[in-house]
Amino acid sequence: MFVVALRFSANKSQAPNLMQAHNDWIRRGFDDGVFLLTGSLKPGLGGTVLAHGVTRAELEARLKEDPFVTEDVVSVEILEIAPGRADDRLAFLLAAA
Repeated sequence: MFVVALRFSANKSQAPNLMQAHNDWIRRGFDDGVFLLTGSLKPGLGGTVLAHGVTRAELEARLKEDPFVTEDVVSVEILEIAPGRADDRLAFLLAAA
């Protein structure tokens, strides 16, 4: 499982122009069953993605398809988590580990 931080970079001003394409990229991540959650980093620092069911290499390739990444609107930080314990509602994450 991965937590991805997408932190705004120097080209942040281009975000509004790329928002629809970025949202389409997010939708594909959910449609493919890779993204479990996306959201904003507060206050206005960028966004986050919780991803599972992919390798790090597959995730990195997917991130390179995000217009925010290709146009340097955000920088990417990937944190890999090896789940060890979870609430029953998230038990499926342990099975995938």
